[in-house]
Amino acid sequence: MYQHNDPILGGLNEMQRLAVETTEGAVRVIAGAGSGKTRALTHRYAYLVEYLGIEPSNLLCVTFTNKSAQEMRRRVKKLIGGERDTGYISTYHGFCVRVLREDIHHLFYPKNFLILDTEDQKTILREIYEELGLKVNDRSFNTVLKKIGEMKADEQYVYELIDRERAVDVSGINDEERKIIKLYLKKQRRVYGLDFDDLINFTFVLFKEYEKVLAKWQERLHYIQVDEFQDSNGKQFQLVKMLSNYHGNLFVVGDPDQTIYEWRGADPKYIVQFDQWFPNSQTIFLNQNYRSTPEILSVGNDLIQHNKMRVEKSMFTENSGGLKAIHYHAKNEQDEAKWITTQMNTLRTRGARLQDIAVLYRSNYQSRFIEQQLIHENMDYVIYGGFKFFERKEIKDALAHLRMITFGDDLSFARIVNEPRRQMGKKRMEFLREMAERDDQTLYETLQTYIHHEKLARTKAVEFIEAIEEVKTKKDELSVSDLLQEVLDATGYETYIREDGDQERLDNLMELKHSVVQYEQSYGEKITLEYYLQMITLYTENDREDQKDSVKLMTVHTAKGLEYPYVFLVGMTEGVFPNERSLRDRKEYALEEERRLAYVAMTRAEKELYITESEGYIGRGQKKYPSRFLFEINEELYRRIGDLEEELIAEAKEVIRMSKQIDGPQSSGAAYAVGDKVRHPVFGEGEIKRLDTKKRLYEVYFPAREITRPISWSFKGLVKP
Repeated sequence: MYQHNDPILGGLNEMQRLAVETTEGAVRVIAGAGSGKTRALTHRYAYLVEYLGIEPSNLLCVTFTNKSAQEMRRRVKKLIGGERDTGYISTYHGFCVRVLREDIHHLFYPKNFLILDTEDQKTILREIYEELGLKVNDRSFNTVLKKIGEMKADEQYVYELIDRERAVDVSGINDEERKIIKLYLKKQRRVYGLDFDDLINFTFVLFKEYEKVLAKWQERLHYIQVDEFQDSNGKQFQLVKMLSNYHGNLFVVGDPDQTIYEWRGADPKYIVQFDQWFPNSQTIFLNQNYRSTPEILSVGNDLIQHNKMRVEKSMFTENSGGLKAIHYHAKNEQDEAKWITTQMNTLRTRGARLQDIAVLYRSNYQSRFIEQQLIHENMDYVIYGGFKFFERKEIKDALAHLRMITFGDDLSFARIVNEPRRQMGKKRMEFLREMAERDDQTLYETLQTYIHHEKLARTKAVEFIEAIEEVKTKKDELSVSDLLQEVLDATGYETYIREDGDQERLDNLMELKHSVVQYEQSYGEKITLEYYLQMITLYTENDREDQKDSVKLMTVHTAKGLEYPYVFLVGMTEGVFPNERSLRDRKEYALEEERRLAYVAMTRAEKELYITESEGYIGRGQKKYPSRFLFEINEELYRRIGDLEEELIAEAKEVIRMSKQIDGPQSSGAAYAVGDKVRHPVFGEGEIKRLDTKKRLYEVYFPAREITRPISWSFKGLVKP
């Protein structure tokens, strides 16, 4: 019988203790926000070691990030003593590395294979681009890496990598990409390098081809625990399912209501339908919340029950009651920001510190209007998981273009002369610096002087000068916002960002343009370019990263797993949250994920929750309306402040209703069903193995080539034989 002060079982609530002591068979723990899931996992690990005598080397505990694996290891060592080997508390990738270091020789790879991170991958691509004489922005690295990732969705390519005589099949893409990817795989093979996709794929192939190796690992791992199981993708699920087949002890913990990574492969069905894969499994609910007040929980509970892909649960708390959540509706963005900082100051008068306050938003660019107000109020802040708005590369680049028009300084010149690429590399810049020093001129003046010098032949420097000079002529007649648009167009910078395919960088540029227009409107008279640049420099020079007592700003994705006494969920506007682009791409799947994201945001708050949004316009003149999520919550559960007119509510509900018709559940749209035989113009005859309704793809197996390929539903070349 355990003592109440027992470090392992003491202090657990009834359901946590049940989870810890249920050691045999398949067990699913649905652990809601703030319910102490990490405590249950780590104490169960310690219970297996101390109460059951299981060696840590027979116990696999998988989580998703190195940070959470380290935290779990730290907590476990505190419970079982620091000298025990807890190496099997790791990420999926970390576990696969251990398997491969021990057994990859079966696949004719050395045990000291290289692990390639994204920078290593880009270094290989840089080499390839140079060999093929391609410019980097001809085909951005991100696009090629994405294509490589898509090709590696099917582990078939592993067989081609481990057999040096076999050509790698990269059909179905254009010639230039095929050439790049073939060279990439060749170079990867030459250095025995494995990227993150390869680690799990090589492990699968190893287990599939060498039953003895699989049996060894199955027998070794008597107990398997998985954290954040709602974030598992198909391959990760198959891996733990395969490993647990022998002893049958699989313990998974997660919350389907907090699946917020579907866009990168996570699928909540593995936890929601766990009992279908494991019919004899047990389900335990951790639904006591230790974090939030009953008022905050009631808002989150009411919102998330609109989702269908979930396991029904309702969180409760024994914490004492607090204030109702507040929804503030502002007439414009400045009013929204001012109200937020006023509330923060009120909280401070009640004894709160700035570090107790978090501001959460759906997308990084939304930090801008809050940052400006915090700076204005002289309140310290720090941005988690990202740069401050005015320190982001694309924002600094855009402002450097404006400085070129009015100052033409060397710093701005050096920053943007080769963005986008104009063949102005190191050697040419050295030449310019030498000449500038000798002639006592700026770099830009020197470029103009020596533009026809042989050292500057075959560059696009002439076009750069022409673009800057053309916009200079309009400096006094155009507003700052128009000058910004002109210079980004004339130099090709905005096109370059657009073609790079990074939507967030494009959103940030749009937000900068939006902020300039707003500043001009609030100033009331025409401002000069010089004045605007001076004003913005004051913003960018406020470096407060080292301030400890500071407001925390972050996206909701970054906030997952964190908690703060006071949370402001800002910019709660339809089209922003839920995100319009996600809804357009992934329809109702995205809507459920966006709702989970809002639930995660709300359940970060311990004492008080403030939700804010404002009237005005998004981007290109689209009118702002309150988010549909605000209308989904029973209005009795929160207090509304601000004048939200009935007419605007009616308009908002109509806009939401219309978008539901476009984004809502649609008929499958697939012309073929699983099992249908089809013919492809390149791959030949195949059979449809699976329908991916989210991405609208068929997974087709082509026996002649022994490959499976994802084929779009809209592809006209797929026909019945």
